[in-house]
Amino acid sequence: MSEAVLDILHRIQELPEHDRMLLQEHLAREAEAEWRREADEARRIAREKGIDQAAIDQAVEAVRYRR
Repeated sequence: MSEAVLDILHRIQELPEHDRMLLQEHLAREAEAEWRREADEARRIAREKGIDQAAIDQAVEAVRYRR
């Protein structure tokens, strides 16, 4: 890990509990928003390629049961 990252982690550990909680909540919201953007993009690409839920289910079943 770089020294900059270690410094940030150390500073986070020194925050009062309330501030750490606020930071965790903020990071969780950011992660959720990023996940939603990526999921939307994946759905858009799948639609463009003609991949629907039935095709996904069939592929999963084929891999799971080696068909």
